[in-house]
Amino acid sequence: MPADQRHLDQSKLQETVLSWLQKRLDSENFQTLKKTYDSLKGDAEDWEVFSSFSRASRYTGKEPLKLSGEEISKAESLRSGWMPSYWTTDQLARTLIILGLAEREKKEFLDKLDKLFTSSDLGEGVALYQSLPVLPYPDELTDRAAEGIRTNITSIFNAVAHRNPYPADFFDDNAWNQVILKSLFMGSPIYLIQGVDERANEPLARILVEYAHERWSAGREVSPELWRSVGPFIDETYIPDVEKELTHDNPVHRHATVLALMDSNLKAADRILKSHDSLRKEVESKNITWDDIGKAVHNSD
Repeated sequence: MPADQRHLDQSKLQETVLSWLQKRLDSENFQTLKKTYDSLKGDAEDWEVFSSFSRASRYTGKEPLKLSGEEISKAESLRSGWMPSYWTTDQLARTLIILGLAEREKKEFLDKLDKLFTSSDLGEGVALYQSLPVLPYPDELTDRAAEGIRTNITSIFNAVAHRNPYPADFFDDNAWNQVILKSLFMGSPIYLIQGVDERANEPLARILVEYAHERWSAGREVSPELWRSVGPFIDETYIPDVEKELTHDNPVHRHATVLALMDSNLKAADRILKSHDSLRKEVESKNITWDDIGKAVHNSD
């Protein structure tokens, strides 16, 4: 079974990251990075940590990692849900530098990590937030992760929210619900958030329907992705909202509403689906999923 974050084998993780970088960098640049990493595992001072973190891209460039299938499987085996295949070489190198500090005492590691977050520029901040799922002491990082969710900087928000198992694994319901609601506010894809279905909850469904009402009152649309977290909790009070979306001009909205109804245990949901049988059959025959809805909304492959 893939490891969770509390039981990460830091030694294997660091060896793996080094091997991936070695394959992608020329010998001279890799050796420079390796020397830096080895130094940080010792007793390097703060200025050395910050300088090394900032200079990492000089040795690595910013090319997409393009992990192989075998490397992707290795990532999953090391940490369930970890998806560095979407990272760049400098982001992986910066994660390696942080991991070089992981053998220090807890207080020292967290202090240096906090200083890195405080002093980072935008690109460095993205790398830091992306690294959350493989860092030690994950229970101590929830406030920092939540700060990344509160930001209005899209790249930072996405670094925490997208293809990142940390929020689903460690956020409480209130913090989790903010991830989904903030995604809608920012127009950010929900289908790229790990754990959407597993972390759905009734208070979130209520919040999202209230949000939909506010949007409609202002004469604005709601994203069809909103209904993904509402479907399992549809009750009689939501029926008018569902029926409204079933008559939407855009088929993506109609398809999303059918998927939400199919996720519901409410008897009225079955009745509505039967009255829109051709639409239900269209969704089933085309094997439309929530990922398809998200990709259609955001025009992505």
